[in-house]
Amino acid sequence: MEIISIIEKMTLEEKASLCSGKNVWETQEINRLSIPSIMMADGPHGLRKQYDKSDNLGNEPSYPSTCFPPAATTACSFDRKLIKQMGEAIAFECRYHDIDIILGPGVNIKRSPLCGRNFEYFSEDPYLSGELGASFVSGVQENGIGVSLKHFVANNQEKLRQVISSEIDERALREIYLTSFERIMKEKPYTVMCSYNRINGEYASENKYLLNDILRDEWGFDGVVVTDWGACNDRVLGLENGQDLEMPTSFGINDQLIIDAVKNGTLDERVLNKTVERLLNLIYNCKKSQKVIIKKDHHLLAKEVADQSMVLLKNEMSILPIKPNQSIGIIGEMAYIPRYQGSGSSKINPIKLENVCDVLSKKNIDFTYARGYSIDSDDINHELLIEAIEVAKSVDVPIIFIGLTEKYESEGFDREHMDLPQAHNHLVEEITKINPNVVIILSGGSPVTMPWINHVKGILNAYLGGESGALSIVDILYGNVNPSGKLAETYPLKLEHTPTFNYFPGGNNSVYYVESIYVGYRYYEKKEQEVLFPFGHGLSYTTFSYQNLRLNKSEILENKLLEVSFTIKNTGIVAGKEICQLYVRDIESSVFKPVKELKGFEKINLLVGEEKKITFKLDKRTFAYYHITLKDWVVESGDYEICIGSSSKDIHLKTIVNIKPLEKVVSPYQNIDLHHYESLKHGFNSETYEILLSRKLPPLNKKLKRPYTFNSTLGDVSHTFVGRIILWMVKKQIKKISKDESTRLMRERSLIDLPFRSLVSFSGGTFKKEMADGLLELINRRYIKVLRKLLKLSKNKLRRKRDE
Repeated sequence: MEIISIIEKMTLEEKASLCSGKNVWETQEINRLSIPSIMMADGPHGLRKQYDKSDNLGNEPSYPSTCFPPAATTACSFDRKLIKQMGEAIAFECRYHDIDIILGPGVNIKRSPLCGRNFEYFSEDPYLSGELGASFVSGVQENGIGVSLKHFVANNQEKLRQVISSEIDERALREIYLTSFERIMKEKPYTVMCSYNRINGEYASENKYLLNDILRDEWGFDGVVVTDWGACNDRVLGLENGQDLEMPTSFGINDQLIIDAVKNGTLDERVLNKTVERLLNLIYNCKKSQKVIIKKDHHLLAKEVADQSMVLLKNEMSILPIKPNQSIGIIGEMAYIPRYQGSGSSKINPIKLENVCDVLSKKNIDFTYARGYSIDSDDINHELLIEAIEVAKSVDVPIIFIGLTEKYESEGFDREHMDLPQAHNHLVEEITKINPNVVIILSGGSPVTMPWINHVKGILNAYLGGESGALSIVDILYGNVNPSGKLAETYPLKLEHTPTFNYFPGGNNSVYYVESIYVGYRYYEKKEQEVLFPFGHGLSYTTFSYQNLRLNKSEILENKLLEVSFTIKNTGIVAGKEICQLYVRDIESSVFKPVKELKGFEKINLLVGEEKKITFKLDKRTFAYYHITLKDWVVESGDYEICIGSSSKDIHLKTIVNIKPLEKVVSPYQNIDLHHYESLKHGFNSETYEILLSRKLPPLNKKLKRPYTFNSTLGDVSHTFVGRIILWMVKKQIKKISKDESTRLMRERSLIDLPFRSLVSFSGGTFKKEMADGLLELINRRYIKVLRKLLKLSKNKLRRKRDE
């Protein structure tokens, strides 16, 4: 085989160099053997290719590209075909810009609404996340571009994401956090990106159980495992346990560690050769695709995605669509300065960004505008408020634009609460006092509380609409587009109701996933907790009826396919799309389970009076749970209820099927008291979680004491004299390079959680490992070692001068 013969010709140094990036975005080429470099770029809702290849912090502008709505929005489309089309378009733009791999999709589960990066993830439900993620991967890779499926795994918070240990029981890991990744393996992703965090004490980048035992041996993944940028901890251990490519470059430091390990016998060269083989396969596979020279306009496709994804949450007295004779007021600065995507590494430079005010003007629709608040401040501006009240008095329908600003949600930090900015809530409260016909346009990437909900007539959740989102909002408001999105996450009434309220974001050492499998609607239904809006909720300008539920068999063996069919009809006065949802409930189980789980969905377009038959095919996995003793998916004998609905709460059709397993299964918990998980009336805590885990949990918090290491964060040493100086210097540099206030705040908030090892990789080479090592010695009060290192550096400097 050609690749094997290439490996045989490679030197040890060349093999090691291939295992680390050339710079921030490219892999290392080896000209002697005609091994090319490949280039990666951030995504996943568009292409972020930096003008400067050494820039990984987004200091310099990126090439303009289509900014599609991010995953939090597109998930609400429940539309596999549309997500695939979006992937195809992004792949086309990658080929135009000579990009080989797009870093996405992100399929991490939304464990808590507070996670600052939730806008980049699809859902709280693993089935939905897996299906939509698979569609995206298929669209991208069928067009010659590779993906990097991320972040593997349990990266469900931004706080201390580079060092925290996610303590997860095996069933939750398998049934909730790994499921979406497992589903996407069928699409053969080119790469999988391992996350920063530790899982049950071991870093993802060197976790043998996850990378080798599950990902490669069990699931058959034969692609490349690449680290998240700066996620490499122990390079040699990572290589042994399944990590292939470290990104970005380590400036030769880790290459040398690999070389030394092979030479001294601590690393088998056959392990290195296997990694190199996977890397060469990736490189040559990427280079098969041809560059395109014609640039396509995907602005209208971005609008189509936004059209199908926005969710009509409330429409009292059919306040929407706006009638032709009604006057409107546009209130809120977000109508003029839209929040259309998340912030951080996925931030796209849009080709053509539109706002609602300009769209209305272009369509010759009369409106009166008032800012209402300043988008840069949380404070109530009374002058702007008075202006907004006057506008609201003068129109039939005041349309208020509110939402989460970049200061509230971003990569690098988590939200502290679920509330909207004070000025936004106050604006709504004051306007509803003088006009009863208020319509809210909500922007943001995660659920919020709505204290004014009973006083407004309509709510359109635009989420983050991408560059064409303003067009979609106007078309939905006026009925040119019939809204068809459904919530891909539950909107709780308040933060205290969430399953992770007391266990997010954890301590400085660990975070306990005490809720186990009870994430999102799985928790709220089991707890019988009232919510603001349930998972799968979304209204339309038309109505639908569900009828004629049929099964091909009422009793079936576990290894046979069950066919479920029903009819759906558009009973309203306009054409529309409905998202049919299939849930399965185990009526009586010997293990704790949610009330029901999503196991199928389909988006159907229906003309007025049109009726269609929908069929789902359900296999063994649909009814299975993960047996922690047998290490396999098993089905219990008994009755299962098939539920067809328009949301997790609104179930229209039900029937029962009896499943017969091939072998009788005994519960893995038969000798364990797990009543806290069988019924959530008593709640759960770390003590009950230890019973489920059958082990002691590690400390939530570690003591901050010397000696500090490369895995110590800047926050860990911030109480020391040297630590305070480092923080002051880095903050000063951040202020200097940040383009705007929100970027500066994002970087400052994430800075405190940055470990010393990441300072080296994120500095682009300006902050050397020797410098970090010296600072740690100073912090640890090893002054003699510092003096010795300074003398050594001085001698080396003098020697280099003499050589010159």
